This record gives sequence, structure tokens and C-alpha cells, in this order.
Amino acid sequence: MRNRAAIIGAGVSGLTCGVVFAEREWDATIFADETGQETTSGAAAAVWFPYDAEPADKVIPWSLITYERLRELAGDSQSGVSMIEIRQFTRAREIPIPGWAKDLGAHPISVIPSEVEGSLTIPAFPSIFSDGYALTVPLIDTTIYLDYLANRFYTTAGRIESAHISKAEEIPRDFGLIINCAGIGARELVHDSELEPHRGQVAIVPKLELAQAIVCDDAPLMYAIPRAHDCVFGGTNSISDNRESSSADTTAIVSECSRVLGIDPPRVLAEKVGLRPFRESGVRLEPEKLGDGRTVIHNYGHGGAGFTLSWACAEEVWAIASPIRQRRFQTRVNI
Repeated sequence: MRNRAAIIGAGVSGLTCGVVFAEREWDATIFADETGQETTSGAAAAVWFPYDAEPADKVIPWSLITYERLRELAGDSQSGVSMIEIRQFTRAREIPIPGWAKDLGAHPISVIPSEVEGSLTIPAFPSIFSDGYALTVPLIDTTIYLDYLANRFYTTAGRIESAHISKAEEIPRDFGLIINCAGIGARELVHDSELEPHRGQVAIVPKLELAQAIVCDDAPLMYAIPRAHDCVFGGTNSISDNRESSSADTTAIVSECSRVLGIDPPRVLAEKVGLRPFRESGVRLEPEKLGDGRTVIHNYGHGGAGFTLSWACAEEVWAIASPIRQRRFQTRVNI
């Protein structure tokens, strides 16, 4: 008999857990009331970077593991993953290069003349910034990657069911293992008052011939992330439950990104809002016994690093589940 796992949530964490379990011959079903582009993951710029997540002593190792998995996926033209140089800037101070970034080849950006990027002339070091460094990282095009994960999951007989789960005990009893990847929904699901909704809004604009992703997390937060068919301009990071787009935010985002890139403001194709599930005490990745005797493994609170932590956290969920699987198997044998 195959082990059965129910996964709550169909964002990048839920889909990645689904793939990990289904490809290891578990009978896995994802329960979610939002899927694909409807989720917070669908609104993410999704460039690899350990952003807005704690604690660093876990987040950095998890990020580096996921970096390698995504780097491998960049070799698959169907995945939507590619490698890109990210230029991380600051406006009014020096920006030290983290040790983990140095290990990945990060280097300071010199103040050099403008570089021609296709039809655009982009300042290599825009004058509004005071310091910066460059690093090559995975870029995940969510318009492709989320479908790629879902297709991998379906290929191994995984299922996605539309359902709003308000508590884990609502999952049918024939699922012996439950995996909580509910993101900000874990506030309701498990009454986690530590979760903060860090609201992120982006503007999707037509494709720009940018060879690098440009990021500055000083206020105002800005980033320009080129993708296969468009470009993501961002962004915001405020504590709010509001998932409606704000025209004022869009105007500010497009204005600042255009100023940095030295271009006329492009037209806006779409606006997206997601709620990053930030947890000050850190990502929650641990098992818990339910009152009915089943185990739920929590995997949420990834803040702005859901894609960056996805594969490592899914593998850790698998590692936690393996002893549970062995115990269930031993019980059946003894019976």
C-alpha cells in the first residue's frame, strides 16, 4: 500500500513538496483554494535571493541547497529557470558583500561607463546609488515554472483538489500525513499569530532588453526583473492584508524603476499583489501530532524567499516524513 500525503497549499512550497513526495512513490494530493498565478507565488518576481526570511542560520544553508537545485533546472529549457546576474544596490551607504555571496562569486560593481543592453543604454552603476555588488543567481519565471512543477506533479499521478481547508483535521482520514504549506493562510489554519502579511505589489510591463536584474532594498524598494516575455517592476513591502492593487503604488513603482533604468515609463500590462508570509521567529518547519493521531508537518513562514527556500525545505519535510513512513510500515507488518 502506498503512503498517502495531503498537502495544503498550491504555491511554490506546496507544489515542490508535491513533486518531492509524488516522485518518491507517495500517493500525494494537494488541497488548495488558489492555484498557480492566483497564489502569492504567482505574484513573486522570483529571483533567487534570501530576502525577508528568518533565521539566517537556517535560511542561508537552505537557500544554498535550493540554489544548486535551481541551477540544475536552468539546464531544462521547459522549466522557466535561467541564470542571471543580479545587481544589488544601495542608495546611501556601503553594502557589504555577505560571505555566502562571496562563495558564489559575488563581486563589487565598479563605477564604469554605461553599457549598451540591446536597444537600451543602461548605466552600469546608476548615479542615484552609492554602492553595489553583482552575483549570478537563478531566475524563476513564475509564468512558466509554476506550470512546470504542476505538470511534474501530475505526471507522477499527483492530484490537485480545489478546497478551502480551515483546519488540518478536515483532511480525509485516509491521508496519514498532512503537510502544511498554507503560507499566510496558516494564520487561520493553525492560528499562528506570529505570521505577518508583508504585502508585495508589482507591475508587469513589456519585455525590456535587460541583461541583468536590478535590485535596491533601501526605501523605496525597487527591482526590475527581466523575464522571457515581460519584465517585473517592483515593489512594496508593507504590513497589510490588502490584496487589491493600488494605482498609487503602481505609479510609484513604474516611476522609480524607469528613473533608475533611464527610460520612459512603459505601459503596464498587469498589476499583481501577494502577501509574503513573514514570521519573526523564523520559518516553521517541524512535525506536530494532531488530536486524531495523525502527523502534520508545518512548512510555512518563508517570507520573501519562498522560491529561494523551496527545494531545501521540501527535502527537509521528506526527511521528517521518512521515520513516520517507517513507523507506519512497521505497524502494518506487526499487524
